[in-house]
Order: sequence, then structure tokens, then C-alpha cells
Amino acid sequence: MKMIGFKKGSSVDEQGGLFDMEGPMPVPGPRDVLVQVRAVGINPLDTKVRAGLVTVPEAVTTLGWDAAGIVHAVGSEVTLFAPGQAVYYAGSFDRAGANAAYHLVDERIAGRMPANLDFAQAASVPLAALTAWQLLFERFAIVPGDQQPWGSLLVLGGAGGVGSMLMQLARQLTGLTVIATASRGDSMEWCRAMGAHHVIDHTQPLPAQVAALNVAPVRHIAALSHTALHFMALLELIAPHGKLAVIDDHDVFDAAPLKGKSISLHWEMVFTRPLFATEDMSEQHRILNRVARLLDEGVLRHTLRQRLSPMNAATLRRAHALLERGGQPGKIVVSG
Repeated sequence: MKMIGFKKGSSVDEQGGLFDMEGPMPVPGPRDVLVQVRAVGINPLDTKVRAGLVTVPEAVTTLGWDAAGIVHAVGSEVTLFAPGQAVYYAGSFDRAGANAAYHLVDERIAGRMPANLDFAQAASVPLAALTAWQLLFERFAIVPGDQQPWGSLLVLGGAGGVGSMLMQLARQLTGLTVIATASRGDSMEWCRAMGAHHVIDHTQPLPAQVAALNVAPVRHIAALSHTALHFMALLELIAPHGKLAVIDDHDVFDAAPLKGKSISLHWEMVFTRPLFATEDMSEQHRILNRVARLLDEGVLRHTLRQRLSPMNAATLRRAHALLERGGQPGKIVVSG
């Protein structure tokens, strides 16, 4: 089958950093579905693994952990899907990614694809939706549908993929006042379209901007990017007994300053369940199915902003370059 390989430790413009190749057709394990890939979302993880900033097993020969496609075959113990069904999923970075014609994924972390979306639109959703859902409803322990006024939620870096889904979930399924940060006009407008009640500029002091809004105390903060740069400002504006959730990477993270306000610190890493084969691994299947229903009902919307094709090394290089350049809200998807 056709696939796009990568050279670990390569830059986006390096010759051979991403390259077209052929490989054997994957064989499903007992709980695997073999998916004919139709579209792949591009995430920071792809560029970090390619650049050697995130270590993966040697068996990982392709990138791409956000995909949608058609089930081609199933393993001997699969019960959730059958050949011919459309699925979407984020996969797990201890296995080869979906930058290939066919891809294996454990059935317990895949969901039925939303009926009202095409493959590229669907591929923009899974990783971000899972991260946002688990952060909001598992780490913060807010019950979906609970509209009590729990105070304000600050989303640091709201215009990215995770922020785009998190703002929608918080606005539609909770009573939180949603405050997003962005720095450019189109990013600010995107945050408002995604459900933010207020948008502030993270290039300016955050506490003063939040105070000027005259909103309920910030009891929850989702730090999605550049947490270290804004950490002291976040500590200043969060209410005592608040909750801080972090998803970006850190060589060292000093949590000691959180003690004075009794702030609880929560890490959210979307791949924890598949990486450790946790007993509740199937929860990701259930989350994706619930998100699919919300998308079909129009409660949520996909976050596709730029669609590239065809699926080959040249297109992926362009997608990686756009992502690394930054400044674009929403998601980039490669299809075809």
C-alpha cells in the first residue's frame, strides 16, 4: 500500500523529512479495525514526532493521529464495527499513524463518523474533541449538561483545535462563562464563533483584562499553549480552590506556587488510555459517539479551516509548514 514515511529529527523543509513509500498491508489484531483512510487531521504531535521532540517506538513509521475513513476489515474479537462503516478516531502514537492508505486502530478508541460531515470535516474533530471532553468533564469533573453557574473558564490559546472544541463544549453543555485568549483579529472572531462569551489578548496583561470584564471569578483555567510564559498571570487571576488543566509540553513544571490558593493541577494527555490499555479504554469510543451525535444535532460544529490534497509527502510538507508557522485558527486536514 502507499504510505508517507518520515525521518526522525528532521525539519519541515529537509529533503526526505517526509517521503512517499510503499509498505505491506496491515493485518488486524483481535481488537483492531483496518481502516481505509480518507482524511487525516494535522496536529502539533505530528510535527513534534517528525522533529524528534517526542519519542515514539521504532515501529512507528508513519505520522497522523487524527483520521476518518471506512472500515475495510476487522479483527477476530471486534464487536463495535463491521466492514463498510465510516469511523473517526485519534489512534495512539505508540503505533504507526494514519498517513497511509490503510491504518489499524483499536476499536475501543474509534467512534462512528458523524453522518452530517464529510471525511475531511470529521478528521478535524477526534483528537481535539477527546482532549477537550476529558479535560472539561473528567479532569474538571463538571457534569455534561449541568448548567449551574460554576464561575468562569479561561481558555489560554483558544483558537487552536483543542480550544475550538473546548469552547463549544463549555458554552453548550455547561453554565460556565467562557473567556478565551487570542491575539489576532481573525483568531478572536473564530473564538467568538466557537462559543466564547469574551475574548482577550494574550499579548497583553491577562489579570487586568479579566478584571475589566466584570464576570464571575475564574475558577477553571485550561492552559492549552505557552503555559510557562503566562503561568504567574494565571496564578494571579485564578480564584482560590480553582482548577488548572495543562496540555502543553514542559521539561520542568514547578507547581509549588499553586499551594497558597490551594489550586489543583490537572494534566490531560489524550493518549493515556490507549498507551496504558486502561480498564476504561472504551470510554473514548463512547465519547466519540456522543460527540458525533452532538455534531449531527448541530449542537457542535467541526473545526476544519483548511483542506489540502492529495495525500502525499508534498502535501504533508505543506501542511506541517503551515502548522509550524502558526497563527491559523481551527484545523488543517489532508485528504484524497
